[in-house]
Amino acid sequence: MTFNQQTIWIIGASSGIGAALADKLARSGATLILSARRAERLEQLRQSLPGDHHVVQMDISRIEDVHQATKTVLEITDKLDRVVVMAGTYAPSTIDKMTDDNLNMIMAVNFLGPVRVAQCVMPIFRQQGHGQLVLCASVAGYIGLPYAQPYSASKAALINFTESLYAEAPPTTDIKLICPGFVRTPMTDKNRFKMPMIIEPEQAAEAIVKGLNSQHFEIHFPKKFTLLLKVLQSLPYRIKLSLSRKYRPKGT
Repeated sequence: MTFNQQTIWIIGASSGIGAALADKLARSGATLILSARRAERLEQLRQSLPGDHHVVQMDISRIEDVHQATKTVLEITDKLDRVVVMAGTYAPSTIDKMTDDNLNMIMAVNFLGPVRVAQCVMPIFRQQGHGQLVLCASVAGYIGLPYAQPYSASKAALINFTESLYAEAPPTTDIKLICPGFVRTPMTDKNRFKMPMIIEPEQAAEAIVKGLNSQHFEIHFPKKFTLLLKVLQSLPYRIKLSLSRKYRPKGT
């Protein structure tokens, strides 16, 4: 699959799925604009990729950063084909140990940040007559999981927002939702339970690349796991919540 002559802005490109996706897209011919908080990691990534790419540092949790980064991107390119928001954060905690700082940061990065990106880029797509916005949620947004209340809630909110945005967007703008299962990244390294059907970032990136040009609204993977969760999501609460308790770490 080729992305020749396409300019793609990846937000959250410094590690994990975002970095693996950047590698796949660069090797498929795309020109990338790489964004995240850690400029040095982005520069290392840029230098490792084939082709000529750009680094635009931003903290998606800061509204002023999102606006400034968008202005910088428009100074770099006069054509923005796709924007892929992979930024995310996670801090497992029980409800009694949850801090305001963690709660606010998770909602700012996982939900409010992508919403602000959408507010900035949708007018650009409308003006140029084409574009694709891709927002990364999680299967954790399908059902509330133990020790992940803010994370699950932020991803559920993003799923709902993306569905609403799809319904509102003009036909010339494509909206897609990514819902990964467990992927081996610095975020999932924080989990204290066995993660079923966990995959590598490169496998996740391959699934996303295939999904970008598909007719499907949602890109979800690995399919065996995500389809199982979709079935779980449709079950009565009595059954669904009983099964979700199995994700509690042993001894709790």
